[in-house]
Amino acid sequence: MLVVQKYGGTSMGSVERIDEVAKRVIECKEAGNSVVVVVSAMSGVTNQLIEWAEFFTKEEPQTPEMDMLLSSGERITSSLLAIALESKGCAAVTLSGKGAGIITDSVWTKARIEEIQTERLTQELQKGNVVVIAGFQGADKDGHVTTLGRGGSDLSAVAIAGALGADLCEIYTDVDGVYTTDPRIEPRARKLEKVSYDEMLELASMGAKVLQNRSVELAKKLNVNLVTRSSFNKNEGTLITGEENMEAVLISGIALDKNQARVTMRGVVDKPGVAAEIFEKLAGKDINVDMIIQNTSREDGTTSLGFTVPKNEMSAARAIVEGAASKVEINDDVVKVSVIGVGMKSHSGVASKAFSTLAKEGINIQMISTSEIKISMIVDAKYGELAVRALHQAYGLDSEK
Repeated sequence: MLVVQKYGGTSMGSVERIDEVAKRVIECKEAGNSVVVVVSAMSGVTNQLIEWAEFFTKEEPQTPEMDMLLSSGERITSSLLAIALESKGCAAVTLSGKGAGIITDSVWTKARIEEIQTERLTQELQKGNVVVIAGFQGADKDGHVTTLGRGGSDLSAVAIAGALGADLCEIYTDVDGVYTTDPRIEPRARKLEKVSYDEMLELASMGAKVLQNRSVELAKKLNVNLVTRSSFNKNEGTLITGEENMEAVLISGIALDKNQARVTMRGVVDKPGVAAEIFEKLAGKDINVDMIIQNTSREDGTTSLGFTVPKNEMSAARAIVEGAASKVEINDDVVKVSVIGVGMKSHSGVASKAFSTLAKEGINIQMISTSEIKISMIVDAKYGELAVRALHQAYGLDSEK
């Protein structure tokens, strides 16, 4: 059995933690598996590297030099882990992203993987080595070091697992797995045994920080079975897999996204092409628009148009849309609450239960967005956690049930 393991920054946060990871890797190897390990930089190291770079320039440089700098954190931890494995009698080899055959485009600090050349990886595995790879990085076709953006080590692990046809890709973090909601908000939240790729994508995009979005998208594309679990205990984790392997669970989780701002444009001319022009300009500045709502036209030929953006993009969004409306209002005191589950496809009444549950709590819904497996609602921030708890109970997600 071929297993790819990925260990995050908290798992690799000290030499003592790296030693514990080495023990876990050896345990997997001694169980008869071939093992590839992908590692992140120690917790906080990447931020420190960025801070040092910003001493010389106010903005994070989008240059080859920045990628070379940022890639160094993972090289340190991969080397230390290989040394730890060797010290315990386990044959290991360290590879950079480039050495592992990860070929990317040339978009600095947020490159995308184009292919993985597996010859070196296969050779090392055939020798019986544990292959330790510096995550978060690769190289473009000219040989320049590139990095994959925040959470890129997850992406490295999934891509390698897919390229090698691994039987399992284990993502180790500081949490036990994927929960029905944030246990800090709802203590009765329970850990899910299985969740589909699509559900995990929705949970990740709605604020769950267990896995990086792009890694889940790639896992779905390559049909890689993911397990996310904690490196701090031996508890079973959560399997992220295809819907064909899932039971018909109605609702899997309730997510809360606090990084939302609502933009309302009043007095927008109501004629064909206006909305297209507005959103094309926002897209041109890479502003991520989420929920959109447009009111019916008024007698004066204008309408109101509302949408949500991440809080850190609301000022840029205002600057773009102000000329297209008589008045622009921004409210960053809102949150997005989402009900997620593949079972929505075949069950009616899911939306009505969400709306009636919030109504019973006196929570006003400002915006609504739906898909086959998700219902998202914008509410005042002060009601966010109350909404999560109420919905969690309404859909029977409490652990005691």
